Amino acid sequence: MTTFFQSTIQSLATELFKSYDSYKASGIVSSRFTQAEMLQWLHPFIDQHVFEKSVLGTSAEGREIALYSMGDGSAKVLIWSQMHGDEPTATMALMDIFSFFTKNPEHIAAKTIREKLTLLVIPMLNPDGAERFTRRTAQMIDMNRDALALATPEAKILKNTRDTYQPEYGFNLHDQEPRYTVGTTQKITAVALLAPATDVSRGDNSVRLRAKRVASTLAQVLNLFIPENLAKWDDTFYSTAFGDNIQKWGTSTVLIESGGWRGDSNKFFIRKLNYIGLLVTLYAIAVGESSKADVAVYEKIPFNMKLGCDYIIRNAVLKASNQTVSVRVDIGINFDKRINVLTGQMDDYATIMEIGDLSAFTALEKEVNANGGELDADLIKIDHSFSAGKIELLLKRM
Repeated sequence: MTTFFQSTIQSLATELFKSYDSYKASGIVSSRFTQAEMLQWLHPFIDQHVFEKSVLGTSAEGREIALYSMGDGSAKVLIWSQMHGDEPTATMALMDIFSFFTKNPEHIAAKTIREKLTLLVIPMLNPDGAERFTRRTAQMIDMNRDALALATPEAKILKNTRDTYQPEYGFNLHDQEPRYTVGTTQKITAVALLAPATDVSRGDNSVRLRAKRVASTLAQVLNLFIPENLAKWDDTFYSTAFGDNIQKWGTSTVLIESGGWRGDSNKFFIRKLNYIGLLVTLYAIAVGESSKADVAVYEKIPFNMKLGCDYIIRNAVLKASNQTVSVRVDIGINFDKRINVLTGQMDDYATIMEIGDLSAFTALEKEVNANGGELDADLIKIDHSFSAGKIELLLKRM
């Protein structure tokens, strides 16, 4: 990138990183929240008239979906989050960005963005899914595959908003599974980027090239903080996906996927990365620096690979049956929360995902060396789920 990045942009990113706790939105204590909770966080920002709110429509179950706009600039930027109800990290970051503009309106970044850009933000596109903390809408449709059929009211709202405002830039904000890795590095992917293709050829036109330059700008910001934990999504064209189609319709779009970080189950550190990355990239767009970014920076980012598990038992011995000989194996296990049908409470469950040589894999939470300990063959089955508290029972001796 230019020397401008090395000076002003890098300094801004470092400043925002250090001052984050002063400006972040207060009251967010968990990454699992409903629209009602989000609206409480938004009230003080709206009351101070930093943003203008306009109702775009309602979800399938009648929940309000609103647009929050700010700035008088000629370049329009559409930002949408949580089209999947269980992907809230960027929504929290947007609350932090709203808080930054409210608490520090005279900051050079805040002033420049307001003067040069018009921000159009939909912080929660799927409130029905957020209510249940599920991916799909109340109509059981993945709205990120509803860009053409427009069967859901949520998809119609996003399409109508893009068509009405014709934004030059778009940011499509998601969460990816936290077990992805940066290529084969065994580094957990904290953030993954994508400038989506516009057709099956995956070629570049002016719209996609502009998106790649924005992604390169964002990548250089994030590399200041996570130089080994940034990956890129495969750019296979999905004909029914919103990011691909919004790119195709003329809005230069960058997908941001919030991944995983060890010891950060609420993704608060990745929320911080979203806050810094978006603010600095918006500033770079506002001052014209993103158009100078080297596309090669984006192109060289390693691809996402799914080579992570939550918990790995290494160097164990498995005798699968009386008819087979014992073999050395690793066991990859993932955790999730489910409702216990007996108690009605949310409990932690473990599921065996992989058995064999997992030397290419890394553990997001913990690795245990069994040192040749024997596994209980009756419990070792692919996709076998059990209470996470009973994980020690997999080995006959730990």
